[in-house]
Amino acid sequence: MIDRRSLLWRGAATFALSMAAPLSAWAGRFAQAPKSETDSLSQALRESPYVYISPLKGDGRESTCHGEVWFAWLDGAVVVTVATDRWKSRAVDQGLHHARVWVGDEGRWKGLLGKNEDFRNAPHFDARAEKRKDPELLERLLVEYKRKYPSEIGRWSDRMRKGQEDGSRVLIRYVPTSVVEVEAKKG
Repeated sequence: MIDRRSLLWRGAATFALSMAAPLSAWAGRFAQAPKSETDSLSQALRESPYVYISPLKGDGRESTCHGEVWFAWLDGAVVVTVATDRWKSRAVDQGLHHARVWVGDEGRWKGLLGKNEDFRNAPHFDARAEKRKDPELLERLLVEYKRKYPSEIGRWSDRMRKGQEDGSRVLIRYVPTSVVEVEAKKG
């Protein structure tokens, strides 16, 4: 899996690769027909190490926070754990329950050479954010993290558990909006 050194290298590589965009677009015309957006999103949710999440403001505009985060796809939702003082957590506390979620590995969002907006080309969906205090969900998340991030999770799992217990970390579920609408119609 990806370690911190690799992420730094990837930032430089992302910049270099962005210079090749015109060639990539030209070559893309000769590739096989693209998968449907749903197929791409499903595959990304199974395979990607990261999501990029931006809380949406009351007027529907994205906030300026788009950082890449570890995630798991559990029970039809993207699940993350974050420190309670981070924007994703504070946004939910401020009533910003809607978010946009991009799924993919597009490199670091912020780097030495400015912002990397490549994540915007990744499959994405709008979602409803909800905080959860659920030890069972945390354990399921950590099992998935161990599978996806085996070289790094050892340094984080105890901190994540302790943070959930002492309230310094929180689980956030990002449920795709279409799922929320379907559930609302059933009830």
